[in-house]
Amino acid sequence: MAAYVILIRNRIVDQGKLDTYAALARKARGSEPPKPLAYYGEAVAFEGPEVNGVVILEFQSMDAAKAWYHSPAYQEAKAHRLLGADCRVILTDGVSLAA
Repeated sequence: MAAYVILIRNRIVDQGKLDTYAALARKARGSEPPKPLAYYGEAVAFEGPEVNGVVILEFQSMDAAKAWYHSPAYQEAKAHRLLGADCRVILTDGVSLAA
């Protein structure tokens, strides 16, 4: 079953660190890269605080998403994201539409 990683960027703290993160994160996609469903397009908060940006990535499974997130390559990228922005990262299971 598909799983989704939702990255919500609340605010940018250091654009240089985010630029480094972006370069490293592209290299951390692995052998089964996620499918981007949303990538920093217009985002409107109907409820709660406004956001600076949203990314939604589709993975083949929860295990695949966890493997990506915990991989050494993504952890290296993440260190720069933590210094560059205030974000939330959420992993959620998809829905099976099979009868």
